[in-house]
Amino acid sequence: MKNSNYQSMLACVLRIILGSVFVFSGFVKAIDPLGTVYKIEDYLTAFGGFFNLFMPMAGVIAGVLIAVEFALGVMLLLNVFTKWVKWLTLVFYICMTILTLYIAIENPVSDCGCFGDAIVISNWETFWKNVILLVCATLLVSCKKYRQQFFVWPIELAILCISILSIGGFMAYSLQHLPIIDFRPYKIGNNLLELMEYPEDAEPDVYDVTLVYAKDGVEYEFTQDNYPRNDSTWVFVSQNSKLVKQGYVPPIHDFEIINSDYEEITYDILESETPVTLAIMYDLGKTDLEQAKRLNELYAACVERGELFYAVTGSGEDEIISYELQTNAEYPICTCDPVTLKTIVRANPGIVVVQQGVVIDKYNLRNR
Repeated sequence: MKNSNYQSMLACVLRIILGSVFVFSGFVKAIDPLGTVYKIEDYLTAFGGFFNLFMPMAGVIAGVLIAVEFALGVMLLLNVFTKWVKWLTLVFYICMTILTLYIAIENPVSDCGCFGDAIVISNWETFWKNVILLVCATLLVSCKKYRQQFFVWPIELAILCISILSIGGFMAYSLQHLPIIDFRPYKIGNNLLELMEYPEDAEPDVYDVTLVYAKDGVEYEFTQDNYPRNDSTWVFVSQNSKLVKQGYVPPIHDFEIINSDYEEITYDILESETPVTLAIMYDLGKTDLEQAKRLNELYAACVERGELFYAVTGSGEDEIISYELQTNAEYPICTCDPVTLKTIVRANPGIVVVQQGVVIDKYNLRNR
């Protein structure tokens, strides 16, 4: 009897732990589903080869992953379909543990994105997190005694359907508009100039520098402390630098806008005392052209108010020319790293308004 109660209590605790992680992970991804799509595209690109075939399905994969995580979490927390869910949870974490071990070793992407941009952890931290959750899932499967089911099966089925439909609707809203919570450094109210600064006491990168010299046809490696300086019998061959410890990296470190004359105008934009409207289109080939045609009206309104307006894209010169012909673009088009643009705003086109470095507005063009 005591053993039965112990297993029941243990199962309840494990369900709460696993269910809470699933719900949180699915929810923060659903807030920013495009971020999950971009992360999956990063994985597929890094793996290359056969995996490139799945690139057009990145959106579907992201949606299914988010829905599965959230639904599993809800079912675990409410003790719904527990006999099936516990095995699905175990299989899920076996797969995730193997995958994240490979990612931690090979490091194809900088972070796994398991909690979106809400909580960014390293690849090794992600692996060990999954190991702990795999142990929890294994213990849950091993528990033979459970508290009685809370609901009859028709209600359980209704809970499953409601979970999937609700998280699906939430994702659709985020895609149609913008994420209701912006976890990135370009959110409204942030001063981009301040987020680009390096403090005076910022910790620098630490490198292990090796100097290669040759003598009598044989090469030797030296450190910066013991290399044969001022010895003409040695011939310098090469210098190798390996990053040992990364120093301080500001929240914004890759924001650089280049105009059509190949001049950087980043600080001209950020230091402007009048508002500057940026129409962000990270990939002109994927831009909604019907929406983009409205940019001429927005540009004219900015000019009338004496404000600056720039379109910013990560596409090449040929795509820019084609875009201009298709939309009769009258405004200047600048370039920036597409990854940065995807980070700035989750829309294509998306509008960001800055004044003296501060983001004062941000919206999906289709909503205006």
